Amino acid sequence: MTTSDPSASSSICRIDPQTLHPTPGSHHMTVVRSGRTAYLAGQCPLDPSRKLVGEGDLDQQIDQVAANAMTASAAVDAAPDQTVRSMIHVVSDETEMLAAAWRRLTTSPLGPAFTTASTPLGVAQLGFHGRLVELDLTVELPA
Repeated sequence: MTTSDPSASSSICRIDPQTLHPTPGSHHMTVVRSGRTAYLAGQCPLDPSRKLVGEGDLDQQIDQVAANAMTASAAVDAAPDQTVRSMIHVVSDETEMLAAAWRRLTTSPLGPAFTTASTPLGVAQLGFHGRLVELDLTVELPA
């Protein structure tokens, strides 16, 4: 078993069992030692007035979703590197589109959130018309 954070004093430990395949920058498991977590509802590509941002433009929508997730996390004093689980929902059945979404998110200011247990999913549709991406996060809360 390998960990990205072997320090016993850290409250988050990311684990990759040696007998499992390598991941593309994320980890197979995340253990939270502190016990306090927050579950962010699906972050959508909406601005504060509930207007859809970037209709038909996945990159613009990803940028808005990342900004919204940063704002929601900050409201509970959590930074991106305190994310312990992410689910990325992209309206597409194309591997290239999912990979492009992954690259854009991992290079965004929210990028450290995706070094944890992360799953990108291609879906047929999201709950509302025009939305191409939605992001669910679980974050560790400060003590």
